[in-house]
Amino acid sequence: MKQYTQAPLPFQGQKRNFLKSFKTALKEFSPTATYVDLFGGSGLLSHTVKNYYPDAKVVYNDFDNYSERIANVGKTNALLADLRPICAKNPNRKERLNDALHAEIIARISKEKGFIDWVTISSNLLFSMNYATNFEAFKKEKFYNKIRLSDYNADGYLDGVDRITKDYRNLFEEYKNHPNVVFLVDPPYLSTDCSTYSRPDYWKLSDYLNVLKTIEDQSYFYFTSNKSQIIELCDWMENHSYARNPFADATIKTVGNQLTYNARYEDIMIYRNND
Repeated sequence: MKQYTQAPLPFQGQKRNFLKSFKTALKEFSPTATYVDLFGGSGLLSHTVKNYYPDAKVVYNDFDNYSERIANVGKTNALLADLRPICAKNPNRKERLNDALHAEIIARISKEKGFIDWVTISSNLLFSMNYATNFEAFKKEKFYNKIRLSDYNADGYLDGVDRITKDYRNLFEEYKNHPNVVFLVDPPYLSTDCSTYSRPDYWKLSDYLNVLKTIEDQSYFYFTSNKSQIIELCDWMENHSYARNPFADATIKTVGNQLTYNARYEDIMIYRNND
């Protein structure tokens, strides 16, 4: 099984920077456990577990329908192949394209029938971290010559993984009393743009806090960032006798991310083997 070190198609919030630490931490967990990826996202965590522990059962909650994008990777590659010569008319990579080239790109995409992977197309033509999710929004954006020069490849990426699609709460209820189960919990971060997720209005503060119920008395990996300040909140709640800290006795690993010269934040992985 091929090991992917990042998701084969662009995805906001994938955990590629944590893979080394994640695989090291997996050594503390059973190779035959059931790993339930409650917020499957790009599937990178699910893929990594199945690759590392082939005998494990891995349940991937594809709530954002990433597998549809994988299934259409050939169609996406064909579209990008038609857009490359248009972008090449401006030889300066990452430079904004003029109005004439913008119009050519719009004309080509307007001919596309059926599924269009807007996240991948946005990643190839829009300014860094900008995404459009439909044609009307895409037309209004400025385009840049940053198109990928090779095809995307997703061969075998989700092989052996059990894909399902359901609300994470229902999935948790289904598995919470199973023996030898490990929950992978990677919800959208607070203070993060969620426009490319299937329900961008889903994550209010109360929703984010409700997720913590899935790690009480469970074996888990939980991902967050210091922008959410969730660790500080849980410490405060416990110290003031409001609630038990769900991160008690857990191991915490951090990875720094430099956004700009003076803007930095830390991704955080918290895990505990409750067996």
